[in-house]
Amino acid sequence: MNRVHAVGQWRKTRATLTGTVGFVPTMGALHAGHKALLERSVAENDHTVLSIYVNPTQFNNADDLDNYPSTLEDDLAMAESLGVGHVFMPEYETLYPDDFRYRVEETDFTNMLCGAHRPGHFTGVMTVVMKLFNIVQPDRAYFGEKDFQQLTLIRDMVEAFFMSVEVVGVHTVREEDGLALSSRNARLTPEARARAPIFSKLLKDPRSDAAIVEALESAGFDVDYIETHRGRRFGAVIMDCGSHEVRLIDNVPEPEG
Repeated sequence: MNRVHAVGQWRKTRATLTGTVGFVPTMGALHAGHKALLERSVAENDHTVLSIYVNPTQFNNADDLDNYPSTLEDDLAMAESLGVGHVFMPEYETLYPDDFRYRVEETDFTNMLCGAHRPGHFTGVMTVVMKLFNIVQPDRAYFGEKDFQQLTLIRDMVEAFFMSVEVVGVHTVREEDGLALSSRNARLTPEARARAPIFSKLLKDPRSDAAIVEALESAGFDVDYIETHRGRRFGAVIMDCGSHEVRLIDNVPEPEG
């Protein structure tokens, strides 16, 4: 498996690749959800590129950035076992030689849902994804539907800027109890992990958004939002884990009731 850190090094490699290139951008701490993205890319393309980069410009909470889990050796082992051919692992100075003076802004959907509660988050996401697309030059890029707002914004960005990459959404991977897989789940205490599936279960409840907020608060969740847009119900909650808090997000097709 080819491990690349520099843009120039990757561009030399990219020039040698024939056939289609699939790309899975991540911040590491890979789990079964990432595995599903990588498997899909490997199955559908001649070459697959994984990027691992914890992007500081999308964190509006310094504690979240400081506490983001790192499992690099396990991540690389998973990627190699799945047949990933290339891993791009840049440094901040590589991706942001301008120190984030130039950035991608969106003025509508970013102001809703997670964007309303995490100022600047999606600006950081879209900026780093555009940079990675420009560097990797993939034919297809794979994103999980768990982050459906992010998926929508990246698809719209690609269309708006006439970028020649197909953005492929992959269904959310869940635990047996329904909790959406996330790197943040590792930070849940046993008590919080036991309660967390209530969140995904109530999202599917056909009652109104307001009723779901009330039910979640009654179950001890701090609710960021429960809102229905574009035929989907989106939710975000914060779980008290004693010494720290963990924010969970999820979305489901709009429940029929």
